[in-house]
Amino acid sequence: MVVEYIRYVIPAERAAEFEAAYRRAGAILTADEHCLRHEISRGVENPDHYVVRIEWDSVEGHEQGFRRSAAFGDFFGLVKPFFDAIEEMTHYAPISAA
Repeated sequence: MVVEYIRYVIPAERAAEFEAAYRRAGAILTADEHCLRHEISRGVENPDHYVVRIEWDSVEGHEQGFRRSAAFGDFFGLVKPFFDAIEEMTHYAPISAA
Protein backbone atom coordinates (compact mmCIF):
# COMPACT_ATOMS: atom_id res chain seq x y z
CA MET A 1 0.00 0.00 0.00
CA VAL A 2 1.17 3.53 -0.80
CA VAL A 3 -0.29 6.92 0.03
CA GLU A 4 -0.45 9.68 -2.54
CA TYR A 5 -0.51 13.20 -1.16
CA ILE A 6 -1.59 16.06 -3.39
CA ARG A 7 -1.20 19.51 -1.83
CA TYR A 8 -3.10 22.41 -3.35
CA VAL A 9 -3.36 26.14 -2.75
CA ILE A 10 -6.86 27.18 -3.81
CA PRO A 11 -8.01 30.82 -3.61
CA ALA A 12 -11.15 31.43 -1.53
CA GLU A 13 -13.22 32.34 -4.59
CA ARG A 14 -12.57 28.86 -6.08
CA ALA A 15 -12.92 26.82 -2.88
CA ALA A 16 -16.55 25.77 -3.44
CA GLU A 17 -15.79 24.78 -7.04
CA PHE A 18 -12.74 22.76 -5.92
CA GLU A 19 -14.64 20.97 -3.18
CA ALA A 20 -17.53 20.14 -5.51
CA ALA A 21 -15.12 18.78 -8.14
CA TYR A 22 -13.44 16.52 -5.60
CA ARG A 23 -16.78 15.29 -4.26
CA ARG A 24 -17.59 14.08 -7.77
CA ALA A 25 -14.04 12.82 -8.33
CA GLY A 26 -14.22 11.00 -5.00
CA ALA A 27 -17.06 8.84 -6.29
CA ILE A 28 -14.79 7.76 -9.15
CA LEU A 29 -11.97 6.95 -6.73
CA THR A 30 -14.32 4.97 -4.48
CA ALA A 31 -15.37 2.81 -7.43
CA ASP A 32 -11.79 2.03 -8.50
CA GLU A 33 -10.38 -1.35 -7.49
CA HIS A 34 -6.92 0.11 -6.80
CA CYS A 35 -8.08 2.91 -4.49
CA LEU A 36 -8.37 1.72 -0.90
CA ARG A 37 -9.62 5.01 0.57
CA HIS A 38 -9.28 8.74 0.13
CA GLU A 39 -9.92 12.01 1.89
CA ILE A 40 -9.78 15.71 1.16
CA SER A 41 -8.80 18.04 4.00
CA ARG A 42 -8.85 21.82 4.19
CA GLY A 43 -6.36 23.84 6.24
CA VAL A 44 -7.65 25.32 9.46
CA GLU A 45 -5.00 27.99 9.89
CA ASN A 46 -4.61 28.39 6.12
CA PRO A 47 -8.01 27.66 4.54
CA ASP A 48 -6.63 28.11 1.03
CA HIS A 49 -4.49 24.98 1.58
CA TYR A 50 -5.94 21.55 0.79
CA VAL A 51 -4.47 18.08 1.06
CA VAL A 52 -5.87 15.18 -0.94
CA ARG A 53 -4.81 11.84 0.55
CA ILE A 54 -5.36 8.70 -1.53
CA GLU A 55 -4.40 5.20 -0.43
CA TRP A 56 -3.56 2.98 -3.39
CA ASP A 57 -2.93 -0.75 -3.39
CA SER A 58 0.45 0.00 -5.05
CA VAL A 59 2.18 2.57 -7.25
CA GLU A 60 1.56 0.23 -10.17
CA GLY A 61 -2.12 -0.02 -9.30
CA HIS A 62 -2.33 3.75 -9.39
CA GLU A 63 -0.18 4.47 -12.42
CA GLN A 64 -0.77 1.38 -14.55
CA GLY A 65 -4.25 0.47 -13.35
CA PHE A 66 -6.24 3.60 -12.50
CA ARG A 67 -4.46 6.00 -14.86
CA ARG A 68 -5.00 3.64 -17.79
CA SER A 69 -8.66 3.02 -16.99
CA ALA A 70 -11.63 4.64 -18.71
CA ALA A 71 -12.61 6.18 -15.37
CA PHE A 72 -9.38 8.17 -15.20
CA GLY A 73 -10.50 10.43 -18.04
CA ASP A 74 -13.62 11.39 -16.09
CA PHE A 75 -11.60 11.89 -12.89
CA PHE A 76 -8.96 14.01 -14.61
CA GLY A 77 -11.59 16.11 -16.34
CA LEU A 78 -12.95 17.09 -12.92
CA VAL A 79 -9.63 17.96 -11.26
CA LYS A 80 -7.71 19.34 -14.26
CA PRO A 81 -8.93 22.94 -13.74
CA PHE A 82 -6.94 22.92 -10.47
CA PHE A 83 -3.74 21.35 -11.79
CA ASP A 84 -1.80 24.63 -11.70
CA ALA A 85 -2.61 24.96 -7.98
CA ILE A 86 -0.70 21.78 -7.06
CA GLU A 87 2.32 22.28 -4.80
CA GLU A 88 3.14 18.59 -4.40
CA MET A 89 1.92 15.29 -5.84
CA THR A 90 3.94 12.41 -4.41
CA HIS A 91 3.62 8.79 -3.29
CA TYR A 92 4.72 7.87 0.23
CA ALA A 93 5.24 4.50 1.91
CA PRO A 94 3.65 4.39 5.39
CA ILE A 95 6.07 3.54 8.19
CA SER A 96 3.65 3.35 11.11
CA ALA A 97 0.01 3.91 11.89
CA ALA A 98 -1.89 4.45 15.11
